[in-house]
Amino acid sequence: MPDPKQMSGIPRPVDDLPNGSLSVRLIRGQLSNNITNHPVELHVGDKVLTVKTDDGGRAQFDSLPAGATLKATATVDGEHLESQEFPAPTRGGIRLMLVATDKGAAPATEPSAPAVSGQVSLGGDTRIVIEASDEVLQVFYLLEVENTARAPVNPSTPFAFELPSGAVGSLMEGSSPLAAVKGRDITVGGPFPPGKTIVRVAYELPITSGTVDIEQRFPSTLEHLAVLARKTGEMKLSSPLIERQQDFPNEGEIVIGAMGGTVAAGQPIVLTVSELPHHSRAPRWTALALASAILLAGVWFGGKPADTAAQEAARKQLATRRDKLFSELVRLEADHRQGRGDSSRYASRRDELVEALERVYGALDSADDPTVAA
Repeated sequence: MPDPKQMSGIPRPVDDLPNGSLSVRLIRGQLSNNITNHPVELHVGDKVLTVKTDDGGRAQFDSLPAGATLKATATVDGEHLESQEFPAPTRGGIRLMLVATDKGAAPATEPSAPAVSGQVSLGGDTRIVIEASDEVLQVFYLLEVENTARAPVNPSTPFAFELPSGAVGSLMEGSSPLAAVKGRDITVGGPFPPGKTIVRVAYELPITSGTVDIEQRFPSTLEHLAVLARKTGEMKLSSPLIERQQDFPNEGEIVIGAMGGTVAAGQPIVLTVSELPHHSRAPRWTALALASAILLAGVWFGGKPADTAAQEAARKQLATRRDKLFSELVRLEADHRQGRGDSSRYASRRDELVEALERVYGALDSADDPTVAA
């Protein structure tokens, strides 16, 4: 049986409660040790509601305002217990447990015992967090690798996975020293101690269009899928594995919260983030094309026989003019992408610069005397 302490304070959506209801079960150590007639407090935004537990150790709160931020707390024998913060459901209800320490019980784990062969899983606090920034999608895996055995465990297959194509990962502060990253490869070496091993991974994916697909496989069973995405503009989140989702406010921003069921080891998790703000790459391709033209022109002229002094001076003058126009075009494109400058003059000024560059390149490519064009 899993250690109930590892499930303490984790909200679990259910359909067997009235809409907008929360049931908090208070136990001591094991599921069989209900704590009855004990006050449980529910923080609903700035308000605090109090209900005592019944004979089953449950305190139920009904008719909660949809989307309100909730947190359940209780104090048992001087030990303060509290749940995660979570939004009140619009449909169905939420169940959670608060588990007090059974001070009379034997130690639940033996971390110094010899390692045994076994399995680990990704626990209920595992989260995928998504944020869109300028031209990149930032993705964070907040993984809790759980070993529910009393002794350290060596999994039969290594705990390793590969990030999506194009990503380069890094470990965040707070990750276990057992974790390592190399490019796209994430590994966590065993043995895993009893309890939770924290692994926090961050990476970026380029936003080249309004939609980015993320596909990830984990080497262990995920207890349930949980995704949080900071909403930017009309951004949307979808996946075949998402069973319910809703938008809720958080510190002045809107966050998409999505949940799904259990995901088996090796099963692909496919997330689609759409309606993303992005910049057109046409200006960048224009700049690259012009840069290529400059390079080709240099190679072509490098193979020509020596010209007269007047022709050489004219070519230098044209090259100086070309470099100045090109620098101005690159600066104009950069300012436009970053929202600087007069946007109403952007298109006309860009056309002027491109036309002028075409004339300069035409003169440089001409077999006639370039001194006239210069």
